Amino acid sequence: MKKQITELKREVSRLKRALSDQAEEAAETAQGWYQGAADRASDLYSGASDRASRAARQLRTQAHSVSETVQQNPGTLSTAMLIGGLVGVLAGMAISRSSEPEPEWFRRWHR
Repeated sequence: MKKQITELKREVSRLKRALSDQAEEAAETAQGWYQGAADRASDLYSGASDRASRAARQLRTQAHSVSETVQQNPGTLSTAMLIGGLVGVLAGMAISRSSEPEPEWFRRWHR
């Protein structure tokens, strides 16, 4: 009986070592996956950050150019706004006339 108990203890010890080794391997594998995912996320964030920084710099440069142009030529901006407004009004009038026929009461007063 003592021999069997000793043998069972040895077997349990071997099983514990095997489970410990497998758990260690699983932890190393999971750590590798986590590290790989973290590295990829970091690379993506870095690339996106660089692109956003360049885009912001470009927008700032263009806004500065537009601002300088407007300051140097205030009449041009006024004219462009006026023409844009007129085109908008004319387009609105054309759309409103073509989309709905004149109501009966309107035709009665304008014959």
